[in-house]
Amino acid sequence: MSTDMQDFEEESTVTLTLDDGTELECAVVAIFPAGSNEYIALLPLEQDDEEEGEVFLYRFIQKENDEIDLINIESDEEYELVTDAFEELLDEEEFNDME
Repeated sequence: MSTDMQDFEEESTVTLTLDDGTELECAVVAIFPAGSNEYIALLPLEQDDEEEGEVFLYRFIQKENDEIDLINIESDEEYELVTDAFEELLDEEEFNDME
């Protein structure tokens, strides 16, 4: 997965280059740990009605030169671990907003 991270800390957007060569601008929803890795949740800024609310999850590695690598989640076990951690994060945010 190819990414272009512009002003990651300030802008919180990532441009994904998909397998077919199209580019997709995404907002960074969260970077969070799950197991022994870090993961990133991305929300496409432009979505069709049938894709609305779809979040992309990737393993996230930030390199020393501020570049990042996004790695596809290959196994069902890893995907389940990551989705559980992301849902828990969303639940915590919702609880904090209620207080």
